[in-house]
Amino acid sequence: MPLDDLPRIDEHALPVAAPPATAWRAVLATLHATFAAAGAAAAARVLGCDPPSTSGWDRPDVASTVPGFRVVAAEEPRLLVVAGRHRFSRYGIVVRLAAVDGGTRVRMESRAAFPGLHGRLYRLAVVGSGGHVVAVRRMLAGVRRAAEHPPS
Repeated sequence: MPLDDLPRIDEHALPVAAPPATAWRAVLATLHATFAAAGAAAAARVLGCDPPSTSGWDRPDVASTVPGFRVVAAEEPRLLVVAGRHRFSRYGIVVRLAAVDGGTRVRMESRAAFPGLHGRLYRLAVVGSGGHVVAVRRMLAGVRRAAEHPPS
């Protein structure tokens, strides 16, 4: 699923005090934890997400998925593109990692199309409410925590 035809919603970034390889692993772990959580998996079923099932992101390739997202491009440790769709939207996240002084800059760009009346209402509920921004910032904070304070 190419993301170039999907409208850009927003982009958020933050610095992580860890090298790109560590930040990469933190991105994978955080996205997996976010989208494979019980609540997210239940929401994916209700929304009719494609892909509907989970097969781990520990080795991202075109077949790797969590409910609602599949890895469509992975260039470790600098680029991860995930995408999916459901009844009300086609969407994707582009994660870019770049080495900077003292660590890695992690950027998450969100793209989505919301066709039809139901799609517009869904966009209003998710993006218009500010919930999307909160979710993306929470994911980035999770990446930072996982990269800067990995489990012993």
